[in-house]
Amino acid sequence: MKTQIFTVLFLIPFLTLGQSKPKKVTASTGAADPDKKMILADLDKRFPDLAGISKQIWNFAELGYQEEKSSALLEEQLRQEGFDVQTGVAGIPTAFVATFGSGKPVIGILGEYDALPGLATEAKPEFTPIAGQKGGHGCGHNLFGTASMAAAIEIKNWLKSSGHSGTIKMYGCPAEEGGSAKVYMVREGLFNDVDVALHWHPGAQNAADAGTSLANKNAKFRFKGIAAHAAASPERGRSALDGVEAMDFMVNMMREHIPSDTRIHYVITKGGEAPNVVPANAEVYYYVRNKDRSIVQSVWKRIESAAQGAAQGTGTQVTWEVLGGVYDLLPNVTLAEVMHQNLKTVGGVNYTPEETAFAQKISETFGDQKVPITNASEVKDFRDASEGAISGGSTDVGDVSWAVPTVGLSTATWVPGSSAHSWQSTAASGMSIGQKGMLVAAKTLALTALDLFKTPALIEKATAEWKQKRGGDFKYEALLGDRKPALDYRK
Repeated sequence: MKTQIFTVLFLIPFLTLGQSKPKKVTASTGAADPDKKMILADLDKRFPDLAGISKQIWNFAELGYQEEKSSALLEEQLRQEGFDVQTGVAGIPTAFVATFGSGKPVIGILGEYDALPGLATEAKPEFTPIAGQKGGHGCGHNLFGTASMAAAIEIKNWLKSSGHSGTIKMYGCPAEEGGSAKVYMVREGLFNDVDVALHWHPGAQNAADAGTSLANKNAKFRFKGIAAHAAASPERGRSALDGVEAMDFMVNMMREHIPSDTRIHYVITKGGEAPNVVPANAEVYYYVRNKDRSIVQSVWKRIESAAQGAAQGTGTQVTWEVLGGVYDLLPNVTLAEVMHQNLKTVGGVNYTPEETAFAQKISETFGDQKVPITNASEVKDFRDASEGAISGGSTDVGDVSWAVPTVGLSTATWVPGSSAHSWQSTAASGMSIGQKGMLVAAKTLALTALDLFKTPALIEKATAEWKQKRGGDFKYEALLGDRKPALDYRK
């Protein structure tokens, strides 16, 4: 790896210039629209095949930038459907852009398919590790990529049958979990011709909010010392692990003196080989998050200073590699309201008796954090960031949202009450509960894209809102700098 790499809205009454009230722009109403009815019926028909694709990717469980089988599977499905598929984009072998149609508008749909390390478990309501498997889909990206592909294909079919002008693109986005692939795709200009980008994410509820997320910057700090016999000649050694621990101690004291909503997390990824050898090399992996990326940058500089001080105090040397950095999500109320209405049309996830039994067993593992499993069938009321629609996580979709008007949703692919990045979410992502939530997402994405194609005024209004919120003097600069993709960050 080189040096330096890299990972929802406040409601503002929208006023166009020269108007005292916003112009009312509406899309077609619900499934009464014959085109929407056709799309919903076709996705129901295709559901068994889509479930099978998502399960294949769940079984692959490939980590970030290693998703060779997963990306190839989605690419081949899209080629068979008549898409022109460009692979290896932005210098990333497992990233792709699949395109169908011509002219405006251009609607992009984002899809992910990377797994997380250490979450391999069978699709059962109890933790059942899979021997020899490095990763698991604890964030449900096996569902994410499949649903996005399905929605893109539905819009392709509609464009072809209707003769409507426009272009649909699916973006195959690897390594969302800390690899920041979309940042490189934005930096490469792959969204320059896109009018609106759509995305979704697996979750424990059904919601399409105008919310935001946390900006994030992360890096591995590597300390180099001098090895020596820890008992016979300790005075000749300089412990790289001492450097790591001194840095961690200083950063932990710093927590009292930073904005309280800032998140700092770290893990020591290398601490030495044996207690009787003074460690010559040690490494610690840090994340900093805040909804304000300027605060992330400010706190980050202090963490770098702590690393330098720790090295000086322990007689070691330190270098660091920025592995990821993502913006906060820039919300768009215009688009979120359209997506919310389509989610209400589609509805939530209804369990069979077998799925109910599975969900109840999963729920029993949550302790005091139980949530009624019937919540999976509900669609949450619309909210914006001022009402609490702020994700505690980070996503490289944030960078996309500052490059093009963007909107997303979550669906109940996991048992209500589940946490992302858990064995419970991994298990549900590999069986029918997750697959049903995936279908809700595919339908909502497709219906929302259809509205945008058929109602250009929606795109115009969303673009005006986006420009107003982004500001006229905005200039995009990736938080990870100009480094190349960290293709080996999971190795």
